[in-house]
Amino acid sequence: MPHILSRVAFSILAGFLSMHSAWALDLFVAKDGADTTDGRAATWSNDRTSGPFATLERARDEIRNLKKAGALHGQTTVHVRTGVYEQAKTLAFGPEDSGTEGTPIVYRSYANERPVLFGGKSISGFVLFQGQILKADVAAQGLKGCYFRQLYFDGKRQVLARYPNADPSHPVSGGWAYVDGDPQPIYKDIPGEDRHTLVAMESDLRKWDRPEDGEVFVFARYNWWNNILTIRSVDRDKRTITLASDASYAIRPLDRYFVQNLFEELDAPGEWYLDKSTWTLYFWPPRPLAGKPVTAPKLATILQLNPGTTDIAFQGFTIECAAKTAVILNQADRCLIAGNTIRNAGDYSGGGIAVIGGSRNGIVGNDISEIGRSGITLSGGDIKTLKPSGHYADNNYIHHFGIYYKQGAGIEMDGAGNRASHNLIHDGPRFAIRFGGNNQIIEYNHIRHVALETQDVGATYCGGRDWISPRGSILRYNFIHDVIGFARVTQGNNTKWVSPYFSWGIYLDDNSGGVDVIGNIVARCGRALLNGHNARDCVIENNIFVDGGIHQWELNGWTTSAKYWDQHFPTMVKGYESVVSEPAWQTMRGMQLHPKDAPDAQGRVMSGNIISRNIMAWTNPKAHAMGTREFNPERNTVDRNLYWNNGQPVLTGQKQPANGLDSWASWQALGPDRNSIIADPMFRNAKLDDYCLDEKSPAWALGFKPIPTEKIGPYKDPLRATWPIEEAPGARETPTIQPEHL
Repeated sequence: MPHILSRVAFSILAGFLSMHSAWALDLFVAKDGADTTDGRAATWSNDRTSGPFATLERARDEIRNLKKAGALHGQTTVHVRTGVYEQAKTLAFGPEDSGTEGTPIVYRSYANERPVLFGGKSISGFVLFQGQILKADVAAQGLKGCYFRQLYFDGKRQVLARYPNADPSHPVSGGWAYVDGDPQPIYKDIPGEDRHTLVAMESDLRKWDRPEDGEVFVFARYNWWNNILTIRSVDRDKRTITLASDASYAIRPLDRYFVQNLFEELDAPGEWYLDKSTWTLYFWPPRPLAGKPVTAPKLATILQLNPGTTDIAFQGFTIECAAKTAVILNQADRCLIAGNTIRNAGDYSGGGIAVIGGSRNGIVGNDISEIGRSGITLSGGDIKTLKPSGHYADNNYIHHFGIYYKQGAGIEMDGAGNRASHNLIHDGPRFAIRFGGNNQIIEYNHIRHVALETQDVGATYCGGRDWISPRGSILRYNFIHDVIGFARVTQGNNTKWVSPYFSWGIYLDDNSGGVDVIGNIVARCGRALLNGHNARDCVIENNIFVDGGIHQWELNGWTTSAKYWDQHFPTMVKGYESVVSEPAWQTMRGMQLHPKDAPDAQGRVMSGNIISRNIMAWTNPKAHAMGTREFNPERNTVDRNLYWNNGQPVLTGQKQPANGLDSWASWQALGPDRNSIIADPMFRNAKLDDYCLDEKSPAWALGFKPIPTEKIGPYKDPLRATWPIEEAPGARETPTIQPEHL
């Protein structure tokens, strides 16, 4: 039903984009326009008495004035003609610029033209500095005091001067220095570690005149995500680099890092450095400059809808070159960002589009790429009352995100009642979709080739350390495949990099509760297709799981003696007690049990999960059907599933087979899967990722229902930026990890 309603809403809004009536007002903006004219015509009249405005700000202000005068009636559309509109400041809207429910004010591209809202500044005046390095005075070009951290040449992001140099042939495993010292297992706690000092190897100790200008880009300890931290000092005798602030975790021997933003390291094509003491840009272009723009972001945000803004739509723009987040909707209602191309935006803390609070905002049909952090962020709604935000991210194409912040996701969702649907997401360092809060809907998405740079990672990810997250959420009818994972593994004195490694398709982490995982297809993940890490009260039904690396599904629980339980128990109690008496929570599954009453007699915490009517098929004879730890079969239901290891024995990982039984029978003897079967599911063409079932498949007898694969992924729509989508090359075409380079 939500999908049908959203299609209706989109159709209505699409109709507004072309609506005309006696009351309709059409304004026009063009590069050859003038803000002194009336803005009522797409081109100049012969007598030059009527023509387009020159700026979107002028069109916005014209609408404000008409509203104040009571002269604005019916549909209002601002048509923007082709060209690059360099924004001197953020294009901002407020309550005075709003439309009304059912009659939004629409800003859109004119006809089939593609205007560009540009948050950067073109840089010229380059002269030879030395060798292949050029320099330019940016202060003289209006950039004095603008300490930009990104540079683009011909629309491509360039490399801030660094050591070691980036390795384009091995973008994940190459181009790193490694902290000196004896390696330690990453999950072993070591008392007294600090988080702001690293020891450089002798070969990596460099001479820098101003080391305090430099930064260290480091994956500290866990290889979950990175920090970018300013250098405080360098002690060459001790070979230590001290950072001005703490990393997320202790920096340990063999953690990978590089140093950037130091002039001495400008020694390769594509590298650049901005000297803010003289406002001189130094740049070694990878190709001749002639006819190719050099640009830097000047604005943190290009488009912003401020609190109280309602019923405004933006469609058909290219929005690019933002230092932080390109588009922000802050406490806005019923606004639509649709059919745009958003690219080259964001740093460690900035992304493509952020929806913060408000209600019923739509992010629809956009192409989003080359983003510093996350492509789309949705937050809103109320946890206590479970009042939904109604925000939705639908039919978007998101790729190559998390450029600077490796925990960045294609889509992030927090709060209550958001939806991510029909999106295509690929080529990210960690998650495709990360969600918290409650009642989130994740449906009909196509996710592939993510988790390229980190470990302990899922294509979709949630956590529940507060006991109440992400209850009420639904993952259904998604196609998730090729979830890679990359990690350093230490065994004794032997340390090596491994990929694929420690990755899942669906990751219900840290006590995640009350999630429905229904009708998904998950294929080819480094460790397993699904992981419930102490997951509670989750329903895993009617899914197809194909070719998990080690297991097909996992349920690994906590015990009361585990550090996780001790660390998070106060937070769980606080979370539970904060909502348990709220009316909206009375029917929430699993909320009848207080955290203190969760452990069984053996101290095992995980319970209430159902794994039923799923298909698990794999070809690796060494892989197991499932992996379980601290799993009580009497408190979790596993049954009526189909398993198929290509005709080979189904291994379950039972260490002590019961009474001489084989692995599968020993598993059944514990209680699970007694009505499950081992049989060929009869996929139509698994080699081509076609997992539709033959009409004679034995899965039907178990109650398996068809998965609507034809609805998965983006769809043709007037609000799509491009159609058909031409997928950008990435890890599918050129794997980021070559085995010989690990």
